[in-house]
Amino acid sequence: MNKITAAANVKIIIGVLITLAVVVAVVAVVKLDVVGNKGGGLSKEFKYDVNELAQIDPNLILYEESTEAIKTGLANTHGIAVDSKGSIYVAGDKAIRIFDQDGEQLGEIKLNDAPRCLTVTDDGTIYTGLKDHVEVYDSQRQKQASWESLGQDAMLTSIVVSEDNVFVADAGHRIVIRYDTEGNIINKIGRKDSIRNIPGFVIPSPYFDLAVPKDGLLRVVNPGRLRIEAYTFDGDIEFWWGQPSAAVEGFCGCCNPVNIAVLPDGGFVTCEKGLVRIKIYNSDGRFEGVVAGPQQFGAGGTSTICMLPEDCQTNGFDIAVDGEGCVFVLDTVDNVVKIFTRMKDR
Repeated sequence: MNKITAAANVKIIIGVLITLAVVVAVVAVVKLDVVGNKGGGLSKEFKYDVNELAQIDPNLILYEESTEAIKTGLANTHGIAVDSKGSIYVAGDKAIRIFDQDGEQLGEIKLNDAPRCLTVTDDGTIYTGLKDHVEVYDSQRQKQASWESLGQDAMLTSIVVSEDNVFVADAGHRIVIRYDTEGNIINKIGRKDSIRNIPGFVIPSPYFDLAVPKDGLLRVVNPGRLRIEAYTFDGDIEFWWGQPSAAVEGFCGCCNPVNIAVLPDGGFVTCEKGLVRIKIYNSDGRFEGVVAGPQQFGAGGTSTICMLPEDCQTNGFDIAVDGEGCVFVLDTVDNVVKIFTRMKDR
């Protein structure tokens, strides 16, 4: 009888332990923060001393600032684009302002809400993303269309046009939407799919950028994974590059890079927030050098790596490239545009 009782007690204990294990596992899954909203788990007093990392080796710097900074006159800037004639378009406040490279304002489009991103096609058509929808303006800056809202949770952060395709990055829904030029949705790209080996986008802060180089593959910054991913227009992932590292060759912090642009030779310019570094990679993602570091950006070039998502929600710079390979940097802290040209001896 004692043996039977002992065996029964053992079974009860095992059952209790199994139940506790299941409960712990369920709680862990429920608390899992897959988008970074709850931060990195570090205390608010945590600081990452990066004074050494803020010092860029002069031998790595390939560009120099070519003109005085252009003052936009805007209080809150978000996005920059350059057209085929070299005119500079800046999205901020409730307007898009156009400048020449000497800083003279050429025009302005007034909007009903704050533009978050924009792009300009070869024929002068302007596509701008507001918080939840896209608006289209012709080369005379007249409004042509306002596309359907993507909902109150949408946060449009990037827009790029490739032939008859318009790609829009929605950081709120963590997805890329492919439209035709009339505003009809063709498909959505990047939703997590284990069968197609798509990992899903991790977007801890409202920075989520796109580009389409000449190879015809859509490049998408996956900032929470600290890398750039390449997709077909139908949404198949082809490859990715980038590695998490505080060293200049890698991407550091909670969520970088924040923005990318394509060079005429097919290479890429990337921009990081926190520790502001504008860098050059070749078409295969190999690090080549630096456009500018924190010292070139005054108040905006902080020397602290942004580790906690709640501290990384603002101050991400934007970048654009013209047909000559000049790099245009929108400093969203000082609200100025800085232009960098490649040094001939580099």
